[in-house]
Amino acid sequence: MSHSDFDPQNQRMDSKIIASLERIAQAFRVLLWTESKEHALSPIQVQVLIFLLHHSEEKRKVSYLASEFNMTKATISDTVKSLEQKGLISKEYTERDTRSYAIRLSDKGKDIASQTSLFTRELRAPLDELDAGDKENLLLSLIGIIRHLNRVGVITPQRMCFTCSHYRPGSGGQGHFCQLLNQSLAPTELRVDCAEHVPV
Repeated sequence: MSHSDFDPQNQRMDSKIIASLERIAQAFRVLLWTESKEHALSPIQVQVLIFLLHHSEEKRKVSYLASEFNMTKATISDTVKSLEQKGLISKEYTERDTRSYAIRLSDKGKDIASQTSLFTRELRAPLDELDAGDKENLLLSLIGIIRHLNRVGVITPQRMCFTCSHYRPGSGGQGHFCQLLNQSLAPTELRVDCAEHVPV
């Protein structure tokens, strides 16, 4: 019989890592919830504002946001409607299709998005204490986990190097190479969210 990763008697290293990741996920939720309460917003509203602040126009649409956050279009539409009522965003309709629109942050929305995007600072603090080698290993391990979760359909497509058509393993399967930049990439240069990402 397999043992739960959350059983305190389970001493497997893999299980301890999974339990630790769950604690970090819990901390992420707590920090996000605390930040959202401070601005009288829901956590998803904060996440949408932060996403809009950092991504291009083609990604600032309801269908894209629904895929990004693994939610229904109806849920995201309600979120957008609420943000519009609060004066944090506006809808910019296209001339060709009056049903389709891009979402733009208002000045107030940009200000709140900039403030709330710093909610992870307490997660960053212990990372700042790691040496460069430990950071590289941690990043590569986390990217590998994300890639697997994407491949088996747990999370939506990710805009990271390992899922991009421009990415190739380095010579002899060692290292990393970007065909778009036509250069080798150090582990620290691997991206988790790349604006030039082209899905495989």
